[in-house]
Amino acid sequence: MLDEDCLVFVEVRYRGARRISPASLTVDTRKQRKLIRTAAMYLAYRSRFADCKVRFDVAAIDGESMQWLRDAFRPADASL
Repeated sequence: MLDEDCLVFVEVRYRGARRISPASLTVDTRKQRKLIRTAAMYLAYRSRFADCKVRFDVAAIDGESMQWLRDAFRPADASL
C-alpha cells in the first residue's frame, strides 16, 4: 500500500478474544526478518518503487478490537 511517498508492508495478525498473548506480540524477530526479506525481494522486482521509503506496519486484531501499529519495526539494514 502506498502512503504518499512511502511503500507500506502490512502484516495482519488475528487472535481470538480469549487468547493469553495479544496479536501484536506474535510478530517476533523471526517473523520480522521474514517480512523484511520478502519486502527486499518485492522491491528487487518492482523498480517503480525504487525511490520510495519503506515502512512496516502491523494490524493486530484481538477478538473484536483492532490496533494499527504504524512503523511497528524497522530493518537493521537501512537500505530498505
